[in-house]
Amino acid sequence: MQAEWTEEAIQRITTENTTLKQRVRQLTADNRTLDERLKAARSNLRFQDRRVADLEARLTAPEPPA
Repeated sequence: MQAEWTEEAIQRITTENTTLKQRVRQLTADNRTLDERLKAARSNLRFQDRRVADLEARLTAPEPPA
């Protein structure tokens, strides 16, 4: 079957395959970076939620008698 392909076609496909593999690697790295940023943002949000809940509890807690 390879005999049916011209050398130029093989070279073009090989080059395109290499380019696509590089693109996959780049997208994988980008995805990993975005995933890490998302995890950090979720962690920050959980921390802020706890902080807000603590402040709300302080605001609504009855004051001890003086």
